[in-house]
Amino acid sequence: MTDDLIALTPLTVADADELVGVLAGAELYTFTGGSAPTLDGLRARYARQVAGRSPDGLEEWHNWIIRRVADGRAVGYVQATISDEGRRAEIAWVVGLGWQGRGYASEAARTLVAWLFARGVGVVVAHIHPDHTASAAVASRAGLTPTDRIDHGERLWHRARD
Repeated sequence: MTDDLIALTPLTVADADELVGVLAGAELYTFTGGSAPTLDGLRARYARQVAGRSPDGLEEWHNWIIRRVADGRAVGYVQATISDEGRRAEIAWVVGLGWQGRGYASEAARTLVAWLFARGVGVVVAHIHPDHTASAAVASRAGLTPTDRIDHGERLWHRARD
């Protein structure tokens, strides 16, 4: 998947070598919790994710690296977990600190939502910390709207296919 600003390339285990630096920086985890992954930890996570399905087979996992078209450099990732027999998808995105504020996450989220709807997914949701204004802006640009539902401290954002 590609547009003028970014290209989404399918995740591989080898991407961990480049992404470990992109995902460094404690401030990146202010709203999501956790900490920057180690290289070995990221390789292990990616090995699970590239399987494409949850261990119980009930969820499809789709993960892409966000790359700048201009130079191919990785700036983050976007992911979708499809459930409910393909009718519902939960999406998430992360862009490294040095690349935030340039529209990469918004373009990736818009591209991902369009891909999901083209696949027949009926509802797309995202969970966003109420104080995370940057992620709220990304969700809004992807056509998601906030709901009144708070789940584990995060607001549920929602968009149904037209």
